[in-house]
Amino acid sequence: MSLTNDSLMVRRRAAVAGGVGQIHPVFTERAENATVWDVEGREYIDFAGGIAVLNTGHLHPKVKAAVAEQLEKFSHTCFMVLGYESYVSVCEKLNQLVPGDFAKKSALFTSGSEAVENAIKVARAYTKRAGVIAFTSGYHGRTMAALALTGKVAPYSKGMGLMQANVFRAEYPCELHGVSEDDAMASIERIFKNDAEPSDIAAIILEPVQGEGGFYAATPCFMKRLRELCDREGIMLIADEVQTGAGRTGTFFAMEQMGVAADITTFAKSIAGGFPLSGITGRADVMDAIGPGGLGGTYGGSPLACAAALAVIEVFEEEKLLERSNAIGQTIKSAIGELAGRYPQIAEVRGLGSMIAIELMENGKPAPEYCPQVLTEARNRGLILLSCGTYGNVLRILVPITAPDEQIQRGLEIMAECFEAVLGK
Repeated sequence: MSLTNDSLMVRRRAAVAGGVGQIHPVFTERAENATVWDVEGREYIDFAGGIAVLNTGHLHPKVKAAVAEQLEKFSHTCFMVLGYESYVSVCEKLNQLVPGDFAKKSALFTSGSEAVENAIKVARAYTKRAGVIAFTSGYHGRTMAALALTGKVAPYSKGMGLMQANVFRAEYPCELHGVSEDDAMASIERIFKNDAEPSDIAAIILEPVQGEGGFYAATPCFMKRLRELCDREGIMLIADEVQTGAGRTGTFFAMEQMGVAADITTFAKSIAGGFPLSGITGRADVMDAIGPGGLGGTYGGSPLACAAALAVIEVFEEEKLLERSNAIGQTIKSAIGELAGRYPQIAEVRGLGSMIAIELMENGKPAPEYCPQVLTEARNRGLILLSCGTYGNVLRILVPITAPDEQIQRGLEIMAECFEAVLGK
């Protein structure tokens, strides 16, 4: 009996916990670069990239070869028991790539949430403080400490009760929704006045470009103001670059465009081309605030993932993917910008590099009803898209940076067809 998407959805509902979502009722059989084939043999253009994990595409030949070579040697020792050179090499590379003109050290883990939680651990150990300031609409993960930082209740913490204390929420600047940079800074000062003294705060954490929140980018001016505040008050500035890292914004890390450096940077997703690897890189003295045994994890810095990460970094250099990311972004923004003149529901097209968002509004208010319709229309036409945003009214494009021009153009043509079908009624 041949597999079908419908039959697998029936089995999924019976076997998989309901809390594990699935955006598209499609089951993958195989994939290559920016193309996915489902179990029924249907072909899709992938504009989702595994939620920003596949900047170098599905199964890049160099990544695939590096992992195959490592698999012939060993798959696991646990770096905390028996070390291996590739873990050290990845840390050396990240120490060079993460912005900041200071000595750095790194530690490797498995998931983005794990990286975030360890960044907070390091900040608390270094400052001897417990409080953390995060931002509205920020997304930092689903594990408990990361979930407390995430600025969206449904669906992430809905029904789970209150999250851990010592997390305070500031406003993230967003002119489109009426929050200025002055408003955002004033919200931090209100925390200092009403909730916690600056000397109680270990870290301020934010995404340079919010991911799940809607792809709103912090400006260099705002980031400079945060840096000055942190320096004045002895607070660690943490840049969560899990989604923005590995070239998605046109620089290897988005903070390269912000004019200042964070004390600690988190990374994950595309750093290893689809293999589970995450980590934190920070000031050497800060990173050493935790003694031996306080950081790590059984699978952290897997040999297979480290091999993949080293290959990913080589691919970026050899194929000039940072330039490619910027070129793709300009192509997409130009094409969607033309459509915005035709459909007033397209309120804004934005993004750094190839991290592109399309915000849909009507009568000055978020219009979330359109996103599910566009996603379904696109899927039916052979294009996989994602949505995001506090109000669920933002379409996001995370196409592999290695996707060929003709495939990107075809994807944009399908998007135009979808907008005509949904917004042109």
